[in-house]
Amino acid sequence: MGDIEAPENNRSRRTIAHSLLPSKEFITSRKGLLLLGEVVMSFISFVCFAASTAAAFITAPLIEFLAALFLLFAYSTKFNERFKGFHWPLMDFLRCVSASIIFFIISIMSVSKYVDGASKAAGVFGFITTIFFALDFYFIFNELASFLKGGDSSEEPPNAQDDDSDSDSD
Repeated sequence: MGDIEAPENNRSRRTIAHSLLPSKEFITSRKGLLLLGEVVMSFISFVCFAASTAAAFITAPLIEFLAALFLLFAYSTKFNERFKGFHWPLMDFLRCVSASIIFFIISIMSVSKYVDGASKAAGVFGFITTIFFALDFYFIFNELASFLKGGDSSEEPPNAQDDDSDSDSD
């Protein structure tokens, strides 16, 4: 009789598991898809670099994988809204810029310097990962630029006075 668990215990385990998983709304958003792509491609690059003779470059994909995984978790669980002291979009922008530059450099070095297949695969996946990070920092830059301008750039400021009207007329 101790083998059968109560249904309430299974429900509590499911709710704990669902609280750790990203929400469907976030994963289907543009930011969620980009972060998921960054996590997957960074992990694939990490595995390829670990299996290659270019193992000296293993640290960058690992750090970027962990950073992207943390941000995926933080954004999907709205963890970032609890900490108002950080400017999350700026931190994310700097992470994406540095990651795209680093992945581009190590991918070029991996493809050009090493001859084994795993290094070539790591370089190719590194280039694809560079594209994911570059797209992410492009979209973040557009959001930051519109924020710094003071709103949406498509809106025109209301014109309080027409150019043709004369304010001194009787």
